[in-house]
Amino acid sequence: MEINLISDTVTKPTKGMMEAMMHAEVGDDVFKKDPSVNALEDKVASMFGKEAALFFPSGTMANQTGIKLHTNPGDQLICDKFSHVFNYEGGGVSFNSGVSCRLVDGHRGMMTADQVEAAINPPDFYHSPLTSLVSIENTTNKGGGACWDYEELKRIKSICEKHGLAYHLDGARLWNALVAENETPEQYGALFDTISVCLSKGLGCPVGSVLIGNRILIEKALRVRKILGGGMRQSGFLAAAGIYALDHHLERLSEDHLKAKEIGVVLKSLSFIKSVERIETNIIIFEIHEDKMSGSRFVEKLAENNVHIIGMGQGKLRIVTHLDYTDDMHERFLKILKAL
Repeated sequence: MEINLISDTVTKPTKGMMEAMMHAEVGDDVFKKDPSVNALEDKVASMFGKEAALFFPSGTMANQTGIKLHTNPGDQLICDKFSHVFNYEGGGVSFNSGVSCRLVDGHRGMMTADQVEAAINPPDFYHSPLTSLVSIENTTNKGGGACWDYEELKRIKSICEKHGLAYHLDGARLWNALVAENETPEQYGALFDTISVCLSKGLGCPVGSVLIGNRILIEKALRVRKILGGGMRQSGFLAAAGIYALDHHLERLSEDHLKAKEIGVVLKSLSFIKSVERIETNIIIFEIHEDKMSGSRFVEKLAENNVHIIGMGQGKLRIVTHLDYTDDMHERFLKILKAL
C-alpha cells in the first residue's frame, strides 16, 4: 500500500467524478461555447456573489492573470514573504507583468493591516515603484495551512480602499479555510477584487482553477488567458469534475483536517521531532532534531515503508492529507510513525 502525502495535488478522480466527466456536455470553450465550462463559471461566480468567473488550467495562471489585471509594468505589489505568488510561481510576477514584490515579514504567511500600510510607497515619489496591489494567500501553504483572521482581512481591505489599491486573493486552498473557520464564499467575494480558487487540491479534481471578479475584469482576463496560452477547447470534461467536486467534496475537507491533527499528535510524541507548527487544516509542517535524525534520513525511512513526504527547505518537512488518503492508510501511517 503506497501512502502519498507529498501534496493534496496527487489525488485521482473518484468513480462519481469520472462518471460526471465522461457524461459531460462539451463544446469549444475558446469560443465560449462549452456548456459545462460555462456552468462551472456561473456556479463559482454565484457562490462568491461575483458577476463572473473564468476557468483556467492552473492556479498559477489564474494568479498571474489576476496580478496582470491590477498592475502596469514597473508597479509593485505587496505580499507576505511566504506568498505563493513570490515563492512558487517561477518569477511570473516579474516575467508576465513586469511587477516587483514588496515582501512583508508576517506570521506564518499572514501580515497585518498596519504592516501593509507601512509597505505602501508614496504615490507621488516617482523614484520608487508605484504600489498598486495587495495579494493575500489563504490558506498559507508555506505557513502550514494557516487560516487568516477574517477581521484582519477586512482591515486590510480598508487600507486598500484608503490608498486606491486593488486586492487579490490567492485562494488555492480557500475551500479548506472556509470549512475550518465556518466561513462563506460570499464573505470573501465581498472583500476581494479578484479571487483564484483551485479545484485540483482539496477538492480532488485532476486539473483546473477559477478566477472570479466583476464582469469587466473577467472580460479582460479572457484576453490575458489567451496571451498566456490558457485557452482550451473541449475543457468541459475538466469543468464537469469541478462541478462534481463542489457538489460532493467540500464538506469532507474536515476529514482531512482531523487526520492532519491526529498525525500532529503522534509527531509531537516522538523524541526526535523538534517542533510541529500549529495544524489548522490539512498541512503539517514540522522540524526534526538533526542531532538525533536528519530530515533526509527521516524521509528515507518513511519511503522504505512506502510512505512519501517532502522537505520544504530550511530543515522543515511537510505532510499533506487529502481525498485519496484513506482511513486504512491513516491507521497504517500512524503505526509506522510510532514504530520509528
